[in-house]
Amino acid sequence: MHNRSMTCIAAAIAGVLGATLSGATLAAQGYPNKPVRVLVGTPAGSGSDLMTRAVSARLSERLGQSVVVDNRAGASGAISLQIGAQAAPDGYTLVTLSAQNVTAMLLGTVTTNIPQDLAAVVMMLSQPYLLVATPSLPVNNVRELVALAKAKPLVYASSGTGTVVHLGMELLSSMAGIEMTHVPYKGSGLSMIDVMGGRVHLSITNTLTASPLVRSGKLKGLAITSPQRVQALPDLPTVAESGVPGYDLRSWYGLLAPRGTPASIVQRLNSEVIAVVNSPEMKARLAADGAEAAAPNSPAQFRELIVTEAKRWGVIIKRLGLLKKQEAN
Repeated sequence: MHNRSMTCIAAAIAGVLGATLSGATLAAQGYPNKPVRVLVGTPAGSGSDLMTRAVSARLSERLGQSVVVDNRAGASGAISLQIGAQAAPDGYTLVTLSAQNVTAMLLGTVTTNIPQDLAAVVMMLSQPYLLVATPSLPVNNVRELVALAKAKPLVYASSGTGTVVHLGMELLSSMAGIEMTHVPYKGSGLSMIDVMGGRVHLSITNTLTASPLVRSGKLKGLAITSPQRVQALPDLPTVAESGVPGYDLRSWYGLLAPRGTPASIVQRLNSEVIAVVNSPEMKARLAADGAEAAAPNSPAQFRELIVTEAKRWGVIIKRLGLLKKQEAN
């Protein structure tokens, strides 16, 4: 009698598990059958928004359903990440993640534990920064900048304390063995105005904004922050090849899904997005903006990038006394 009961229980459990797995499989096979929403934690017109819209338009064509961008700006992406973490794990809500969101998590502005509370889907693209100086600064490259910084006090601007620009400048200072004074601004626009006007000596800013200013002579371009030069400014060397080997600072964007989203749906989205960003049309558009499509990467590889970035920036944030959240596993 006991054996018969155990057999019945085992069969019931197997039936429930089978039904659950079957339901997940069917959901994945029919996915998507309604519009997909992508949450963006910045306002319309921002870099994150523009990149997401460009990818979403082509992703809609591949999925056969509308992919709608939903801007939920504020608190360094905390709002969009929280909504995404609480959404149904069915593949119909995605969240754009940027490098800035990871540093905001370490600073405590973003309370969502990104690697734990959300599922990594895919890294979409990366974009280097430009190290720029006021035109009157008597340096033309990183080696000359380092020498000058060792001889006299220099002041650099950032778009805010704890931003990637702030941390990137601190990383450069640490690797080059120099010290510079930090002046935080409320956004990159204001900081660039003061760099151009000579009120601060230098800063790091995105290639899309800075390239025309460098070409017009309003800013002095010193170096590209990625390991490779960019098509938009082919004559500008990298920081790494200009005396600070190993330096690498890039803005990057990827997609997340609610934790528990079926792996088959995550993989479908991963494959489709990789196809979109690596299409000739999209690669040409990104290159014109100084950006680069991500090479094929798995959800696990994207998650590892998030964790690695959190550890890298965590060291600097801790040294600056800004660390609020130490774990990102």
